[in-house]
Amino acid sequence: MTERQTSDDRDFPDGSVGRYVRERWGATTPSASRAAPTPVAPEPPAPRSDPDLDPPGSDEPGVGDRTMPNDLLRVDGRVADPPAEVPPAGPRTPPRGTARWVDPGAVAAQEAQRARSGRAASPDLATARVLTPTRRPPQSGWRRAVYLLSGRLINPGESPADIRKRELTARVNRPLLGCYKIAVLSLKGGVGKTTVTATLGATFASLRGDRVVAVDANPDRGTLSQKIPLETSATVRNLLRDAQRVRRYSDVRAYTSQGPSRLEVLASEQDPAVSEAFSEDDYRRTVTLLEHFYNIVLTDCGTGLMHSAMYGVLGLADQLIIVSSGSIDGARSASATMDWLDAHGHGDLVKNSVAVINCVHRSAGGVDLGKVAEHFAARCRTVTRVPFDAHLEEGAEVDLDRLEPATRLALLEVAAAVADAFEGPPA
Repeated sequence: MTERQTSDDRDFPDGSVGRYVRERWGATTPSASRAAPTPVAPEPPAPRSDPDLDPPGSDEPGVGDRTMPNDLLRVDGRVADPPAEVPPAGPRTPPRGTARWVDPGAVAAQEAQRARSGRAASPDLATARVLTPTRRPPQSGWRRAVYLLSGRLINPGESPADIRKRELTARVNRPLLGCYKIAVLSLKGGVGKTTVTATLGATFASLRGDRVVAVDANPDRGTLSQKIPLETSATVRNLLRDAQRVRRYSDVRAYTSQGPSRLEVLASEQDPAVSEAFSEDDYRRTVTLLEHFYNIVLTDCGTGLMHSAMYGVLGLADQLIIVSSGSIDGARSASATMDWLDAHGHGDLVKNSVAVINCVHRSAGGVDLGKVAEHFAARCRTVTRVPFDAHLEEGAEVDLDRLEPATRLALLEVAAAVADAFEGPPA
């Protein structure tokens, strides 16, 4: 036995066969003086198939596969190592030093627990969160001069006037749902009602991306079409006559004239005899057609509140702008307009209206415009004052770039006051 052990250990340096023989036949352990060789994991032998049961050329083992017993596996008369045992099916702990096996069920459970805890998967990438806050550059005054002369390196920031203008512009651009109809009226002529309609419409059209149109509903040869360059001789009568053929915006655009501010004007008939036939039904048909293509419709009304079209104007208007001059008789006429509206069931329109004190003359004399503003403030929602402007006194086409800065700011305040009543889309 000792001689066989020595032969086996000599022929197999790793000592694997020798250990197997000693364990099977009860041989004693080698002497301590002999160093034990480092074990090496053996490769499992390939299964031996029976050629009588497996068809030739078959890659898969057949039913008749038979593996020889471990004690009969010999190489040159020596007993080989037994084959490695097949591990059981199912999850198992990977051996140390190998890639970690992850249970998909455990990962799903962790994600569900994270969702229940309310933790966000990742922070958002909103502009206000990602970009570093910077100071807005100045738009006017000495701050603007310093900013430009320094090569845009020194930024003093916006002036209080710039901040005020930016806030008003944000109010003017308030979201609007559907079509909003505004009526501009006064019992007294010569107070600048048509000029307010044109300048307010131009302010909305230049600052908003909406389509804005102004309709001349004055029965006494209105002059609204003279406030912008005339592009067509068509009038509201032509539009009503061809209403059945209007299907898209380009169709209705053939009947309007557009100014540099993008404000469009639908002119009235220049013949007073024809314009007198413009009834309540005609006005309602006109606005019903326009509201499919425009977001804001302004109406320049005449001085006659008892005119037939006025009932249609008041019945469809979402908001009123009551214009008064800086004179005493102009203020009294505007107050009488409010009295008439209250007496005829339009008290809600008066409470939501905007009163505009339009200084059509360079000086108001001894009239205290502050007291006039207090009178209107007690009856309507907002009171604004438009100062005298030489460009508007000309009575020609309105160019916003030629207006004085104070006039532009006053018109911006009027537009912001009107836009405060806009009903935007639901949040």
